[in-house]
Amino acid sequence: MTERPSSALWRFVEEDDPNGLTLVVDTPQGTHPRRIPPALPLPSYVDHGAGAEAAAHTAAATWGMPDFVFQQAAHAAKGSGRRELGDRLLLAGGRGAVVQVKARTIKPKPDDQEAAWIQKVAAKAMSQAKGTVRQLRMVPADMVNGRGRKLSVDGNAYEWIAVFLLDHPRVPDNAVATWQPVGMPAIALTRRDWDFLFDQLRATTAVLDYLFRAAAEPAIPLGEEPVRYYEFAAADAAEPPADINTELVGPGGRLFSAPQLPQAPAGTDGTNAHLMIRIMLEDIALSPLSETLTEGNRFTVLSDLDRLPVSARAEWGRLLLDMLRDVPQVPDEHCKWRFRRMLDEDGTRQLIVGAATRFDPVVQASFSAYVQLRHHEVTSRTGRTEDSLTLGVLLTPRRDGKRPWDTSTVRVHGDLELSEEELQVYSEAWNRAFDEGTVSVAD
Repeated sequence: MTERPSSALWRFVEEDDPNGLTLVVDTPQGTHPRRIPPALPLPSYVDHGAGAEAAAHTAAATWGMPDFVFQQAAHAAKGSGRRELGDRLLLAGGRGAVVQVKARTIKPKPDDQEAAWIQKVAAKAMSQAKGTVRQLRMVPADMVNGRGRKLSVDGNAYEWIAVFLLDHPRVPDNAVATWQPVGMPAIALTRRDWDFLFDQLRATTAVLDYLFRAAAEPAIPLGEEPVRYYEFAAADAAEPPADINTELVGPGGRLFSAPQLPQAPAGTDGTNAHLMIRIMLEDIALSPLSETLTEGNRFTVLSDLDRLPVSARAEWGRLLLDMLRDVPQVPDEHCKWRFRRMLDEDGTRQLIVGAATRFDPVVQASFSAYVQLRHHEVTSRTGRTEDSLTLGVLLTPRRDGKRPWDTSTVRVHGDLELSEEELQVYSEAWNRAFDEGTVSVAD
């Protein structure tokens, strides 16, 4: 059987496999089939319900980042007693998802009874998610991420969505989960839908953005999320670029426009260039913290970097690899720098990635000055100083064979209160051409 939900998408349901789904997508580059595989298998060492939760966690931690998947580390205080928060949380930046996984652990009954059961557990899941957010807003709780690190989660610091995640061997056709409003966006998915989104996007921030976007639309039958995804992706591909003032980043700024949702799965360009961003994220996640930093600081930096659009990651990865090959090619005692900067559409978030010939205290201080200067310049042009932040990530090749490069970061936000003297020194260092040949800058 075939259905055509739009002019850009064919959907095939395989008669001999009720769980099989293949989408054939029409793109400007041609027609491409997209086989949506089943959800990840359940672990064999736990019962079905716990196994479904663990499998959902594994998908988010593997294709996203384990640093963004949380569960409770301890009981949360509630009056004179304590209440356990049993949900899984997905957190990145200022957004959070409360994920309630419900599994059908017995043999399915006739479709009408299964549909009634789904409605029942959906209502229960959404009520539990609402209670979790209410509790986190009253009393922050210590949550532990996929690396076993604790983060204090204050519910008031996040924009929340409730996610009902269904593990079911045979969802009835056209079953749409419904529930009473819970005071926040809410969405129902199957575990296959969940795995598809993470496998397609490979970025937790992108998945969260998608969930909020989809939750604002009318509910669709369970298991149909890949179809809706490609409807959104086709609409994004047809959307004209926004009108943005490229001079906000200074002379030579260029407009980069790409669909919010890529039609091709992340990393299918025939290279591993997209993995460069994941490697940088892993470097930051695994680096020891200085005495002045906390796991909350690390989470913030990871969230900022994870905002890099999925559609841009492969191109940025190729550029970073080229930078790393290029910067060592200078005479001894010289240092070569290369940079790429990106300013978000709203002008408040700036990402700087770069490479330098080596890492030492002078390079470290110079990079910090560069990030501060570019932050000051952009905020001076936008007038949105208090809302703005800049993250800088610097790669420097290693020669000891232990690893290919080191990764270091600088993050600044708001008004840096730089003195006129500091601005003059930073500008003289970074806003002029170096005749001496000691520094080469590609901005």
